[in-house]
Amino acid sequence: MDWKPDKSLQIPVYRQIADYFETRIGNGEYPSGSSLPSERGLAALLDVNRSTIVSAYEQLNALGLVKRIKGFGTVVTSSAPDGSEAKRIPNWEQYAKGGFLQLNDPITRRIHKIVGSDKPYINFALGELSADLFPTALMQEAHSRLELSQYLGYEHIQGNPILRESIANHLDTHRSISSSPSSILVTSGAQQAIHLIIQCLLKAGDGVAIEDPSYSYSLPIFHSAGLKTFLLPVENEGIDPEQIIPLYKKHRIKMVFVNPIFHNPTGTTLSYERRKRLLEISANYGIAIVEDDPYSLTSFDQQPVATLKSMDQNGSVLYLSSLSKIVSSGLRIGWIAGPQSVIQRLTDAKQQMDFGHSNIPQWIAARLLASPELDDHLMRLRVGLSHKLALTANALRSELGSEARFLTPQGGIHIWCELAGTFDEQRLFNAAIDNGVVFTPGSTLGTSKSHVRLTFSKVEDDLIAPGIRKFAEAYRMTCR
Repeated sequence: MDWKPDKSLQIPVYRQIADYFETRIGNGEYPSGSSLPSERGLAALLDVNRSTIVSAYEQLNALGLVKRIKGFGTVVTSSAPDGSEAKRIPNWEQYAKGGFLQLNDPITRRIHKIVGSDKPYINFALGELSADLFPTALMQEAHSRLELSQYLGYEHIQGNPILRESIANHLDTHRSISSSPSSILVTSGAQQAIHLIIQCLLKAGDGVAIEDPSYSYSLPIFHSAGLKTFLLPVENEGIDPEQIIPLYKKHRIKMVFVNPIFHNPTGTTLSYERRKRLLEISANYGIAIVEDDPYSLTSFDQQPVATLKSMDQNGSVLYLSSLSKIVSSGLRIGWIAGPQSVIQRLTDAKQQMDFGHSNIPQWIAARLLASPELDDHLMRLRVGLSHKLALTANALRSELGSEARFLTPQGGIHIWCELAGTFDEQRLFNAAIDNGVVFTPGSTLGTSKSHVRLTFSKVEDDLIAPGIRKFAEAYRMTCR
């Protein structure tokens, strides 16, 4: 036997052994009635404990693939005890390891499990708004005017026409972006938009550039699709566009994914000069830009920041945004604005996925975007987020002093905090959870393990200081 289990994998060794023999049994290498190797002999051959082999054979037995016969060992089944054909159930664990999409990293999976539980964790991990920041009155008013009889069938696959018109007007009024309803696709948040772009406009082996750190870094879809990702470090003024040129010349990258305004997680904004230069490089080399813009309307000084799309004179930018960070993540309303040929291609793919977005949230979103009260809500949102930022920053300075280094963002919902001491990221994460606090470790968003992302938008004001105190206690417990 040339094969041996890979002990560096996260898959238990006994499962690797069981999967190996299941495959050999399935393809006839071990026909019905043949014996598998003895437990002791196989343990010695594979350099594992005998108990590991016992566990593997027990899994095969549970699947109906083998039976244990005293005096004969483990034998591949041919029939059940009553003489009928043996019944074999699907190996769902093997199925679960396959498929197109890779799993999220273990820490991300654990974060979602924790925040989805009924335990009262102080949540600095997820990018949502707290209840006091929701436009509750606006949503109740929109919902009260909903006539259900009109909205119980399928919606237009590209998105409700009234909503797309409202989005186009919103982009023109609030973000200085000129777009038509026919150039907009409504999506289930910006994340579906990213998935559609990757699956429809790129192919395995294509090179793309993403920011380090970034939200894109956390998405397994890039590697699931077989793309080659190249990292652009995020500095105080955002990425350096000049680094894109050698990447293009060497790897022929096809797209650059950026979150240029109040970046997730660093909070930085790509400077105006760098935004101009990025667009110039895109036009010179024919590199597409995907601009993810969840936060540009959250500027704390009330001054608008020009998006790349608003500066784009050559049609280089696919623009993504959503209502998740300014209205409600639960509506699941996002959109893509771009060339009509691209929008039609992505619309076709969305039809294959879900036959169009749910119509009731679209109707509510259209009412919200068209409401004259939206500007008042956005003003209150900026004030509320600015207040939460101040509470979080003050608590960090009070509890950790010079051990916590961060730039104070001018908008958005995140603080990207560098911890000065030497600490084990996993131990800090576990200790904080034990202390009732959950945050996002830096390695899930980029190459740094010395940073943490603290998202302040979800936490109620009176819980921010206690939450940071609990986080600081966990840090001191694990810092060496």
